[in-house]
Amino acid sequence: MVKTIEWTDEGVRMIDQRKLPMVEEYPVFKNYRDIAGAIRSMVVRGAPAIGVAAAMGVALGVRDSKAGNMSELREEFNEITETLASTRPTAVNLFWAIERMKRLFKEIASDASDKRVIADRLIHEALAIQAEDIEGNKRIGRFGQELLPNSGTILTHCNAGALATAGYGTALGVIRAAIENGKQLHVLAGETRPFLQGARLTAWELWKDDIDVRVISDNMAGSFMRQGLIDAVIVGADRIAANGDVANKIGTYSLAVLAKQHEIPFYVAAPLSTLDLRIPDGSSIPIEQRDPAEVTHIGGVRVVPDGVPVFNPAFDVTPNSFVTAIITDRGVAVPPYIENLRRLNHF
Repeated sequence: MVKTIEWTDEGVRMIDQRKLPMVEEYPVFKNYRDIAGAIRSMVVRGAPAIGVAAAMGVALGVRDSKAGNMSELREEFNEITETLASTRPTAVNLFWAIERMKRLFKEIASDASDKRVIADRLIHEALAIQAEDIEGNKRIGRFGQELLPNSGTILTHCNAGALATAGYGTALGVIRAAIENGKQLHVLAGETRPFLQGARLTAWELWKDDIDVRVISDNMAGSFMRQGLIDAVIVGADRIAANGDVANKIGTYSLAVLAKQHEIPFYVAAPLSTLDLRIPDGSSIPIEQRDPAEVTHIGGVRVVPDGVPVFNPAFDVTPNSFVTAIITDRGVAVPPYIENLRRLNHF
């Protein structure tokens, strides 16, 4: 399985997802500002992977700090966390991971004056977040695979696999676990305009794992459902509100509406770190607006007339009424979500 992100003595090594599937490249990012740039530019993407990258960025920043005393280190730590937190607004795992690193720093900085000791603890915590994500994804897979049919075709959107996490994947982790348990599944990967994460990343990842996958353009999904060619839809999430409303890659809502119309189960797979109980419903989830060039250009080639404006929201919100079940690392939540998600969160 591909290594999405890896801590090294030189810095944080990440596969450059912008260049897939044509080029498999693993640049090393040697300071926290470069890691922030990698998150913002989508070298690394996917809510869980962004959280791991941010945690490693915090640890790297403290390790390489030039602060001469604890007061200076605290000031620099605040700058490090603020820089990383400003990269992408929708993926709540980013803020969850940074808050976890901030709590640890506050705890150990009050007792330790040696920067090396503090840095070592933060590195250990970042690696723990990475390891926990992989294990959590495998639990998501075990819980979720029971919901999938013994044979059939599963539609997914964007990329919620190993590339979007520390490894194994959420939505694709469920598919992986089902196949490992002997289920005969085929995957349809929606291309996921405008950044083509389905066509470029999901197809590449599943093809590398010898999982039967075919790419369809986003506007084919309804027709395939009407013909009875799709048995279930499973996607990831970047933030889930307390009531079960789900923010995921733009186009997810359309698939959920189509699935409900055709009585096809629509599943969301995400760790509980993606759950934001502070937000009552999806209307409070911030939606990132990205560079118009992602819409106007494909592979660096302009496809929209010069001067014509475009919209480019990176995410949409699917109301909970369209979600059959939310598969987490602590179990499966079904409606009413406001009760069952809270129960799982305190399990």
